[in-house]
This record gives sequence, structure tokens and C-alpha cells, in this order.
Amino acid sequence: MLDIKSVSKTFNPGTPNQNTVLHSVDLHLDNGDFVTVIGGNGAGKSTLLNVISGAVLPDNGQVLIDTDDVTWLPEYRRARYLGRVFQDPMQGTAGDMGIDENLALAARRGQRRGLAWGIMRPEREQYKQVLQDLNLGLEGRLSIKVKLLSGGQRQALTLLMATLKQPKILLLDEHTAALDPKTGARVLELTQSLIEEHHLTTLMITHNMRDAIRYGNRLIMMHEGRIILDIRGTEKQKLTVEDLLHQFEKASGTALDNDRMLLS
Repeated sequence: MLDIKSVSKTFNPGTPNQNTVLHSVDLHLDNGDFVTVIGGNGAGKSTLLNVISGAVLPDNGQVLIDTDDVTWLPEYRRARYLGRVFQDPMQGTAGDMGIDENLALAARRGQRRGLAWGIMRPEREQYKQVLQDLNLGLEGRLSIKVKLLSGGQRQALTLLMATLKQPKILLLDEHTAALDPKTGARVLELTQSLIEEHHLTTLMITHNMRDAIRYGNRLIMMHEGRIILDIRGTEKQKLTVEDLLHQFEKASGTALDNDRMLLS
């Protein structure tokens, strides 16, 4: 479903601020893989997702989604392949528009827009049903402006919008990091439920090692722009935080000094 072949990226080349953030990264995801991505600050995690989404173009290499070469396609041309949820709950929705209007935009992602009536009755009924499944009490508030929702409600809505069209790839960029622990746990449960229901191929960046171990069928760790660990199957099921730290030190030759990850 996803093939990344020898992808490299350097920002500000030829200047004193030159920074190579991806070094010939190779990654293959099968259909339905749920991969958690972990690593310290500057490891290249978000840049990897940006390259997949088209927000950043690589210097070289290839990105293939379901065998289609999308390496040089702009971000808007990849919209029909992808769903993405960012760390900031404000980033994935239009705050001055209603819940129904946001869902309608998500439902039309990657399609040509015409001058037909905005939201039809059958669509509203569909939106009520999918919102009811969230169990957040939003199904009766379709017309409320999204900016009036709590951070957790807004992130849950963003997640729903990202999966509404059942994308080929779902990208989750620390999408619970800005939420309190209880709300974050609820959004993670919803995430797993939607991924399982729609059999979505998923990459989820997290700063929480326990969440990285608990969720998904595969875990990769990045360090200095490279994938240094790729753990899956029964090996991942038996993994502990202590095992993960030990394997990181063995693979990288250094101790993990990211306080945010360790405290999580």
C-alpha cells in the first residue's frame, strides 16, 4: 500500500543552516498495517509524514501509494489518497463552519466541486449516524460552529473527517499530544476502532512509548533521519519500554535523551 524508496531530504542546502533530516529512508507498508512511529526531536518523523503527504517534496527517492508514483505530486493532488490528523486540534477543521459543513468538505475531498446545493438531507442523516458512533453528543448539534467545541471533541471530529472517505493511507502526527491524558486515551480508542472498522493502513507518530507499544501491529523508531528499529508481530506484542530503550541504545550506539519520550 505504501512504498518509500531511498527518500532523502535536506533543508537549506549549501548554507550554514543546512540540515539533512532524512537519509535514504526505505519503508514498505502492507495493506492494513498500523505502524506506530517513535523517535527523539529532530529524528525525521514529521518530515517523513510531510513527504508522504506532499507538504514537503524529497530531494530524491520515490513515494508510491498503492503502486501509483506520487513522489512529485503537489499536496492537493494527493488528497484522494490520504487522510491526516495533526497535533493541533485547530489545524484539521474550519472553526467558523458548522460540524455538518466540515464533514461535507471531508466527504468531497479529491472531487470536483460544482454549484449543486451544499448539503442534502441524506448526507445530514449519514453525518448524524457517524457522529452518534463517536458517543460525544454531537449528532444533535450539526449546525454548531466547530470553534465552540472542546479540544477533544474537535480532534475526534478531525479524525472522523480524515477517515470518512476511507483513505488508502491515514497519517496521524502526534494527534493526542495536545489533549489531557483522559481525552487523549479516548481519542486513541476511537482511532483504533476506526482503523479496525475500515481496515486502514496507518502511520501514527507518538511521543509516548507505551502507546507505541500498545497500538498497531508494527513499531518503527527513527534516529537522525534513519529508521533504526522495525519491530512487528509477536516480538512487538512482548515488547516493554525497557526492551525498547535497550534496543534503541544497541541500534543507535547512544542513549535516548528525549525527556518528553522518557517522561511519557
